Amino acid sequence: MPSRKLAWCCAVLAITISSAGRAAGQQPQQPPFNPTSPNVHDPVMAKEGDTYYVFGTGRGIPTLHSKDLITWEQGPPVFADVPEWTKQALPGFNGDIWAPDIIYYQGRYHLFYACNALPGKPHAAIGHASNPTLDPKSRNFKWTDHGKIVQSVMGRDTWQAIDPNAVLDESGHPWLAFGSFWDGIKLVRLRDDMMGLTWPEEWHSLARRPSAQRPYEYSLRDSQIEAAFIFKRGPYYYLFVSFDLCCRGVNGDYKIAVGRSTDLTGPYFDRQGVDMLDGGGTIVAKGDGARWAAVGHNGVYRMDGKDYMVTHAYSIPDKGASKLVVKELTWDGDGWPVVDLLK
Repeated sequence: MPSRKLAWCCAVLAITISSAGRAAGQQPQQPPFNPTSPNVHDPVMAKEGDTYYVFGTGRGIPTLHSKDLITWEQGPPVFADVPEWTKQALPGFNGDIWAPDIIYYQGRYHLFYACNALPGKPHAAIGHASNPTLDPKSRNFKWTDHGKIVQSVMGRDTWQAIDPNAVLDESGHPWLAFGSFWDGIKLVRLRDDMMGLTWPEEWHSLARRPSAQRPYEYSLRDSQIEAAFIFKRGPYYYLFVSFDLCCRGVNGDYKIAVGRSTDLTGPYFDRQGVDMLDGGGTIVAKGDGARWAAVGHNGVYRMDGKDYMVTHAYSIPDKGASKLVVKELTWDGDGWPVVDLLK
C-alpha cells in the first residue's frame, strides 16, 4: 500500500500510512485540524461515560474524543514510542501503526493494532494493548502493551496480519478477525484473557476475492479485500469488509461491502446468496462523485439505542483528504444494513 501524508493536529505531522491493498502513490497534504470534520484514517470507536473516543491509523495511534459525535477534540496518542516487540519481530518497521480496533472486555479496554515493515507484503503483525479507562484525566489511565498476537510471514502465508477486529461469540469467547488481499479475511480464536491464541489453534477463512495470482506472488493487482469488522444483530453476524483500493484521495474506489451468517465462523453470504469466500459481498457504501470520492474501513456499533457506522471517506471538496464519518445505520425489512453518507 502506498505511503501518504496525513496532518494530524494543527501542526503538520508527516506520517506514512500503509496497508496491503494501497496502490503506490502519495496522498495530498491534509488541511489543518477541523473539529467538525477531523482528518482520520481507519477509525474505530468506543464510548465510556458520556464521551466517545475514536482511534485511527498513524504514529502512536492518534485519538479523538467528543461528547456529541459532532465536535471533536484531539487526545494523546496511545504510544509515545514504537512498541518494543516490533524491533525483533518486524525489522525495518518505521513506527506507523495501522488500523486499530477497540473492545471493552473483562473490565478493560483492549486495543489491537497492526504493524507492517514492508507495505503491500505480508511482513506484518498484530499487537495488543489494554487500559482500564479511556479517560486521559483519570488516575487509572495507562496503556499497557502486551506484545504480539499473530504474525504473517513472506513465503509462508498468503494472508496479511493487518486490520484486526476483536469480536465475541454467543458464549462470550473472544476471536480476532483480520487479513487482506490474496487469501483474504481470517478468523482465529483468542484465549479467554485475549493475551494470545488458543491451543490448539482454531482458524477459519471468512472472505476472499478472486485472484489469478500464484501463491506468494504478493502483487496487488487483484483480490482487493481488507478491513473486516463483525457486528452481531439478531440471529446474524454481519461481516463488513472493504473492497478495492484505499488511499488514493479523489482517485480512490474504496467501498464497503457486507455478508451475513448465523455462525461467527461462517459461511457468510451476500444478499444474492453468494458466499464471501467466492467473492460475494453486497455494497453498503461507496463514493458519490460529489462530496465523497471513496469510503471504507468501517466499524459498526450499538450506542445510545442506535446503530452507527464509523468510517473514513475521501473528501472531494478537500482535495482527497481522509475525513471521519459517523452516521446512523438502519436496517431494511430483510435485515440488511442501510447507511446514507450524505444525510
